[in-house]
Amino acid sequence: MESMFSSPAEAALQREAGVPGLFTPLPDLDRVYELERVAGFIRDLGCERVALQFPDQLLGDAVAVAARLEETTGSKMFILGDTAYGSCCMDVLGAEQAGAQALIHFGPACLSPPARPLPVAFVLGQRSVALELCVKAFEAQNPDPKAPVVLLSEPACAHALEALATLLRPQYLDLLVSSPAFPLPVGSLSPEPKPLERFGRYFPLAPGRRLEEYGAFYVGGSEASPDPDLDPDLSRLLLGWAPGRPFFSCCPDTGKTQDEGARAGRLRARRRYLVERARDARVVGLLAGTLGVAQHREALAHLRNLTEAAGKRSYVLALGRPTPAKLANFPEVDVFVLLACPLGALAPQLSGSFFRPILAPCELEAACNPAWPPPGLAPHLTHYADLLPGSPFHVPLPPPESELWETPDVSLITGALRPPPAWKSSNDSGSLALTPRPQLELAESSPAGKCTSLHSQLNSFSRCSALRLSSLPLQPRSLVPGAGKGWSPAWVRRQ
Repeated sequence: MESMFSSPAEAALQREAGVPGLFTPLPDLDRVYELERVAGFIRDLGCERVALQFPDQLLGDAVAVAARLEETTGSKMFILGDTAYGSCCMDVLGAEQAGAQALIHFGPACLSPPARPLPVAFVLGQRSVALELCVKAFEAQNPDPKAPVVLLSEPACAHALEALATLLRPQYLDLLVSSPAFPLPVGSLSPEPKPLERFGRYFPLAPGRRLEEYGAFYVGGSEASPDPDLDPDLSRLLLGWAPGRPFFSCCPDTGKTQDEGARAGRLRARRRYLVERARDARVVGLLAGTLGVAQHREALAHLRNLTEAAGKRSYVLALGRPTPAKLANFPEVDVFVLLACPLGALAPQLSGSFFRPILAPCELEAACNPAWPPPGLAPHLTHYADLLPGSPFHVPLPPPESELWETPDVSLITGALRPPPAWKSSNDSGSLALTPRPQLELAESSPAGKCTSLHSQLNSFSRCSALRLSSLPLQPRSLVPGAGKGWSPAWVRRQ
């Protein structure tokens, strides 16, 4: 059962953390990890226990960084080398388990607000940027000095954007520089007026200007990357950027540029296909992909309400990081929706590895809410918080008597006419109760299905459509009385 629903313990012990022999030289350690700024952050808070979170590729430097900080600050350092979901999210739960009073996050980060109040400092890294090569590349792709352009970058290159803008401003009149949108410290007030925050970045727009008016110049990536589509940060920008506006990426090492318009079109086409799959789906699996990002409980309740309003059945699954082996235990699920941070929801999925598609919350919103999208909305929202009440992008569900629910709809995949969804509000107080079965199994009594005995179900199988229950039996199948060859010992009748 462990290998089916979770990664085996031996995998964590045998996995090689970091790349042997590629440690940061000790003279560069202070500069790369900004140890002086981190030490000042720890001293200002007066922390005695501090958690240090590293992604796998930086674990080789973790011991040296921790020793240097302990020597400088006198505080006790704890290294968090493993995260339950993704290294881009703050592991606030792990830090609290270690009794830490603050958390230092190293490496790329999604910059999502944490679910618990804990002082956090981010060290995004300082990748070297060839400014002169990037300036020439910018001039080659933007011949019009009056065209509005935004400077963007991967997290490790954000430190060089202002220096790049300084070299370009004498020639370009409408240049906007983005900056990382770090979560505000605990107890601090947001500045007024607050700059526009999108894609984990701040955009200091002038009054009356809109982000949709600007093209983009992105500094980041690598020519050595075998597949540029595996960068979730760049995919997040391409999906949400205004269609029709130019978008160029530039390698910070060589200055080589690439027009990302074709790639953006492929990503949007893929997302439209996923929306169609969600509209055809009858059973939706909601994957809990984060526990440390704020409003994840509200977002989960919102997605369950969406599926219920659209006449679909939903199951909530907490499996840690999704893998093909884990999700293969639920063949009755038509699509999965990953409730994670913006980067985690767009994490690379190898083609053909998952037997069912994995969607982001925005795709499920577009499939289940007939009032979606609102006028003027960008083609894709990257954070589930944008879908919740209180967000400027929130779109309430139409009332049950609205004509929007009766609009004829045809599947673009199967060509079949989709029936209008039927609103069903469940008031069953025991809808989430676990009911023991005679075969020593546990089945969920919910609106998704009611369990009956195996004998009665086999007799009525020809008269109703059946759906296998994905929960594993508590004893071997061969020991279950009446479980014939080829039959699952548990069935659920569709309502």
